[in-house]
Amino acid sequence: MFSFTSIKDYQSCLVNGQTTCVEAVSFYLQQIEVHQHLNAFLEVFAGAALQRAAELDAQRNAGVPAGNLHGVVVAIKDVICFKGHKVSAGSRILENFTSVYNATAVEKLLEQGAIIIGRNNCDEFAMGSSNENSAFGNVLNAKDNSRVPGGSSGGSAVAVQAGLCMVSLGSDTGGSVRQPADFCGIIGLKPGYGRISRYGLIAYASSFDQIGIFGTTVEDVALTLETIAGADEFDSTVSQLPVPAYSQMLDDNGAKYKIAYFKEALNHPSLDPEIAGAIRSFIQKLIADGHTVEAVEFDLLDYVVPAYYILTTAEASSNLSRFDGIKYGFSAKNDFADLTEYYKKTRSQGFGEEVKRRIMLGTFVLSAGYYDAYFTKAQQVRQILSNTTQRVFKEYDAIISPTVPFPAFKFGEKSNDPIEMFLADIYTVFANLVGIPAISIPLFNHSSGMPFGVQAMVLQNDELTLLRISKKFSEINSGLRLQ
Repeated sequence: MFSFTSIKDYQSCLVNGQTTCVEAVSFYLQQIEVHQHLNAFLEVFAGAALQRAAELDAQRNAGVPAGNLHGVVVAIKDVICFKGHKVSAGSRILENFTSVYNATAVEKLLEQGAIIIGRNNCDEFAMGSSNENSAFGNVLNAKDNSRVPGGSSGGSAVAVQAGLCMVSLGSDTGGSVRQPADFCGIIGLKPGYGRISRYGLIAYASSFDQIGIFGTTVEDVALTLETIAGADEFDSTVSQLPVPAYSQMLDDNGAKYKIAYFKEALNHPSLDPEIAGAIRSFIQKLIADGHTVEAVEFDLLDYVVPAYYILTTAEASSNLSRFDGIKYGFSAKNDFADLTEYYKKTRSQGFGEEVKRRIMLGTFVLSAGYYDAYFTKAQQVRQILSNTTQRVFKEYDAIISPTVPFPAFKFGEKSNDPIEMFLADIYTVFANLVGIPAISIPLFNHSSGMPFGVQAMVLQNDELTLLRISKKFSEINSGLRLQ
């Protein structure tokens, strides 16, 4: 029977004739069917995936050179465009819309031999921390179906968690890859802003959004990153720097790192005591392994979430203004007195409650009477945070923190309190505000039975160090490096 441990092992089995791409896709299609109740997929591309698998098998048997991701089965979040396939952003307003082009990340996946098996459920327009905001129902955490998988990329996280694909792509605007990765006990990487092209990613907040990667091993995440990262003529904000061969450079020759943590983060009243205790213990393991770990003063923590939500909702109110029902997507069908009434009814019926809340908040903070009081101040906070980050990285290789202040919570537990839900992002939004790479690494288990991890962040464009540190953290926590 087919089984998957890593991309490297899988591709070795392909070369040795021990398995085929068709066998791999057939296995995952069966697993998706068995786990339908998780609602991780909005659509499965069964026929197209099997056809592509057969083509790749034929190419390999004919001696055609294989790409980096030859035969790798990938799922993509329902905000990433795949030509000829539906993309709805988890929203009724885009239900049944078919993409007319490929996102650059999808194009690169296909060029390197990946097989896209389906599109994953998500919070509507990537707005949410629990995957309770999708117009197409909740995604369930495979570890405990009564608990949320995290959001907004909950479907992409559960697809990897439950073994329904090898790796998956999500998007991370304020933690939407790292938070569900933490809740699901897998790896979730948000590269630095601009490392992966945003062309073909449906926008939430354009100066924050970044495509991210879910996987079960650092090596698999590294290989996927080196495949889809890089310059793109369709995205003026993308990094022009060369992309390292991350997967071949993970060995750091026993390097010892200087790591900072924010004292205020570990002492914050919102942080679950077990998570705080586990991270403090892990810090001692790092020190025992020869690394320097020091507390750094950071008195801006309580400004991070307000600044983030002011800026992202402002950008969202602008980005989502294009969804008016005129050219594509959902359109209200009743008679209208005028165009304004038509817009109101279409958008009121097409958008969900959380999306409407954020559009209205964004419109408010951009309004003439409040622009300087809110938007301008939040931009100033963002600049101060960026300056602070640069100073920290002059002395330290990385910053570590909790990923989320609590483990996966039960459905409905925080739904009636938007502020409490927003606070779930307290540790993740920082990396998006300043544009740096960040990752959640699964290391621990909570007494609730749910997994949780630690977050690491590094200087912009230094994903290689982040991946090396992630691998080392996993080894240290498992005891492989402590003799």
